[in-house]
Amino acid sequence: MTILWWHWLVVGLLLMVGELATPGGFYIIFFGVGAVLTGLLALMGVADVSVQVFLFIVLSVTGLLFFRSRLLRQVQPDPQAPAVDALVGETAVTGVALTAGSVGRVELHGATWSARNVSDLALAAGARCRVVAVDGLLLLVEPEGGHS
Repeated sequence: MTILWWHWLVVGLLLMVGELATPGGFYIIFFGVGAVLTGLLALMGVADVSVQVFLFIVLSVTGLLFFRSRLLRQVQPDPQAPAVDALVGETAVTGVALTAGSVGRVELHGATWSARNVSDLALAAGARCRVVAVDGLLLLVEPEGGHS
């Protein structure tokens, strides 16, 4: 079986496009880069198919191991950090009555959160409230449409 240098380039480019088309988390791109590099080495004279396949595997896995975490840090500074700032302004529903300044539970987007009533007004159980700030995993809420 003969694999020409341009076959590696085409496969590499298709893999790179595949990475762009999928939310894979930067895995496929390294195999695309490995295929392109293998194609360039084949163009320079590496003719044996078994050596080409070995180079493809080594280049792809090495790139994946050494550069994926760096690439992820550049694109996604803290992948574990939830986008809690996006919760400000959202409407939640209290699970228990919350007096002024007290902490209780609210439901927001199908999840239960700890929340502090930062208003001077009490919130009844089942009342709608608005998220005004986020402090770690604690939502700061006030009655919907009412300010303290």
